[in-house]
Amino acid sequence: MTEVKIIECPRDAMQGLHDFIPTDVKASYINELLKCGFDTLDFGSFVSPKAIPQMRDTADVLSQLILNSPTKLLAIIANERGAEDACNFEEIDYLGYPFSISETFQQRNTNASITESIQRVEAIQSLALKSNKKLVVYLSMGFGNPYGEEWNAEIVLKWSNSLHNDLGIDILALSDTIGSATLEEVAYIYKNIIPELPKVEFGAHLHTRPENAKNLVRVAFENGCRRFDGAIKGLGGCPMATDDLTGNMPTELLLEWLNENRISNGVKMEEFDKSYQQARLVFPS
Repeated sequence: MTEVKIIECPRDAMQGLHDFIPTDVKASYINELLKCGFDTLDFGSFVSPKAIPQMRDTADVLSQLILNSPTKLLAIIANERGAEDACNFEEIDYLGYPFSISETFQQRNTNASITESIQRVEAIQSLALKSNKKLVVYLSMGFGNPYGEEWNAEIVLKWSNSLHNDLGIDILALSDTIGSATLEEVAYIYKNIIPELPKVEFGAHLHTRPENAKNLVRVAFENGCRRFDGAIKGLGGCPMATDDLTGNMPTELLLEWLNENRISNGVKMEEFDKSYQQARLVFPS
């Protein structure tokens, strides 16, 4: 059994690109990633094509995937309709829902209030359970709030408690949505929240500048996090980040730190190197 789970996020890397990536190119890239040994691939989303046109072909991509590895598939959804669409596919293991502890960001991201979002989570969790899928909830603004709203570790814990104890969510990925988390904040959050909810699998979806990546991984790991999201070359990230150099956690740097410290992660580096080279062809420089 590996010490950490790595979730590779090609969906996050692709979704903000203006030029449409052909379906067969997406599928070919994801098929390479399926050979690498990642725990999970965040491969696509079932959301409005008006909102995220790049992901309008997720079902078609799925039909071209060669699913003969233990890697599981996760699809992002933003409401019950998207969850219903995703639940039609047996190949999908996880549904991912972005829940924000910021009222402002919840409205911007899913056009719903926090109260409405909790109701959505409840409905989506019911759909997921009926379809033999697990719901992963991302707590966006998990490490800070740029809108002047109150933020502290106790608020993060309050919502984590509610999602787990009231709705039965047992995978929560804390998201540094705008890449503002400090090492001290990451350490404090995980150190305090993981012992409070020992049955929850807490993850880290960190947006960062490359030079900060390894230290963020180190601090999260040292304080108990064992689930990390990444994207090759750090592609993607939040379009609202104030720093254009802030993207997703670069998977190559995440792996570098884990391998340097002999932390087992299940990734086959020879296959990963092939995927890294293919990423250069899929994504514009």
